[in-house]
Amino acid sequence: MAALIKPACLPRLLLAVVASVPGIVLAASSCPKADPEALQWLDKMSRSAHTAYHGVVTLQRGEDMQVMQISHSITGDSSSEQLTKLTGQGAQVVRQGHPLNCLHTGHRLLQLGASMDAGDCGVSRYYRFQVAPGERIAGRRAVSILVEPRDMYRYGYSMELDQETGLLLKSSTLGRGDLVLERFQFANLSYGAPMPSSGEVEVVHEANHPASTTTDISAAWTIGWLPRGFEATEGAPGLLGRRTYTDGLAAFSVFLEPLSREIKPGEGIAREGSTTSYTRGLSLGGQPVLVTVIGEVPVNTARMVADSVRWTQ
Repeated sequence: MAALIKPACLPRLLLAVVASVPGIVLAASSCPKADPEALQWLDKMSRSAHTAYHGVVTLQRGEDMQVMQISHSITGDSSSEQLTKLTGQGAQVVRQGHPLNCLHTGHRLLQLGASMDAGDCGVSRYYRFQVAPGERIAGRRAVSILVEPRDMYRYGYSMELDQETGLLLKSSTLGRGDLVLERFQFANLSYGAPMPSSGEVEVVHEANHPASTTTDISAAWTIGWLPRGFEATEGAPGLLGRRTYTDGLAAFSVFLEPLSREIKPGEGIAREGSTTSYTRGLSLGGQPVLVTVIGEVPVNTARMVADSVRWTQ
């Protein structure tokens, strides 16, 4: 089954991040804890894709291994992507007409530029970075970036970026003790390859991208605690809604659902790779609700975020 996502300014798959622009010029005195070389690579990685490519990637979560084919093409001022699952039952997602100039919150947090000289150290306030020569992945020479969190509220990462384009060739999400929670990498990759035909599209998804600058995310309910450095990317007003947050590398969403009756105290926790799903019932202003936090954060972070949800009316 194939799914078509029509034009919208959606968050980009990390797999598809490439760059073709100069890096950051960083004054060492402005952010003494920052690694200028690492931040240049993150800036490069975060840029919108301007290069067509086609390849096969593997995604490993524990003992589960998935194989997918990904194609990225450029037409005018927009890009299109096709992701086809090659293992299991198989599935296909097609996204067309994504604007190349669409800048998301996560991209902005990594594209520090001149703000570094003004004392905004960005992600270097929350992560330590180490750059080293990388492996050879899918026939491409890579640079390695080790990303270590400065607190207990987020994961670490090991990244391998294409030295020429900045494309993320391999990434491992690291938990406590450098335990690998999730890993993906390109098995083969070619640039300039055309996107193959997606065949018949059976399901069409309309995608929306509400801008945080025009959406009142304080309506009805709010979140009282967030890990430092996480910023809102979008929100939905009213009791039924969602808040999404990112620090530039990790992201999570908070969902609030009203209930018709109180539920027994307790919590539900599920983990798949680096993704945590945490659910618990609360009473906000006498209204029973179900709070769910889903994203790339440890369980304790999700629990603390859920516990901080408050009713504002």
